[in-house]
Formats: sequence, structure tokens, C-alpha cells
Amino acid sequence: MKRVFKINNLADTKMLASKTANLIKGGEVLFLSGPIGAGKTIFVKALCKELKIKQSPISASFSLAKKYTSKKYTVFHIDLFRLEEDEIYNLGIDEMLGNEKAIFLVEWPDAGANFFTKDRLNITINLETGDKRKIEIIAGGKKSTEVLKKLWQKK
Repeated sequence: MKRVFKINNLADTKMLASKTANLIKGGEVLFLSGPIGAGKTIFVKALCKELKIKQSPISASFSLAKKYTSKKYTVFHIDLFRLEEDEIYNLGIDEMLGNEKAIFLVEWPDAGANFFTKDRLNITINLETGDKRKIEIIAGGKKSTEVLKKLWQKK
């Protein structure tokens, strides 16, 4: 299932992330793609805020993997920008995957596609003019399709 959301400004990006956060229950994987400056980390920050994560996420570019927790969730914010598939083993993703309340937010996910379930939300943020964005979300399985259906209804 695929849906495209037209975003007019930063507030719209944050709103879409907040609505997404309200639909996930734990165990979800969100792949975030798009050029530098498209708003991937803005999306992550808004989603984490809605999940009651106290820490303010920063770009994971220099640390590769960040862990944020709330009373209910553990969020792993992972950036695979400069990594090859064989280097990803060193991040310990297989240990992270054992947590059923974990939520995975993976930026630049291409190299890590084989490490995660196919039942995921593939979110691509495309730059348009000014602050406008086109956010394409593709659901890859039953659980992610249910989230996307509900997200589209709340549009």
C-alpha cells in the first residue's frame, strides 16, 4: 500500500509524525529516506515527542545509533548513511530487535534493509519548493498497512 502526503510547511511534517506516533504500538520499523535537509530528523523529533520521549533526538549521523526511552517505549534512532552491509553487524541491531516494545527509526536505510522486517513503513521525504514536501509512505506488510490506512483516514 502506498500513500502520498502533501506537506506545506514544517508544522505539517511534525503533525504527520505525531499522528504516526499515535498509531504505533511498539515493534514497528520506520525507514526514513530523502536528501540531506529534507526533514527526516524533524520527523523523528516530532514522533519521539509524541511518544513522551524526554530526550530531544539529534541527528544520528555521527553516532550511528541512539537509544531513547519513555515509560512505554524504547526508540532506536539509527543512521546508516556511510555504512556498508557488513559494517552494520557491529551496531548490534540483532540485540535491539529482541525488544517487542522497541520502535526503529532508520535514516538512510538501504544498506540495512536485510536486517529488518519487510513489514515496515518506508517513508520518503521529497523536497519541493520552499518548505513544501511530498512525503511518500509505503507499507510493507500487514501491521504497517493497518497503520498507514489509519494515518490516511486521519489526514
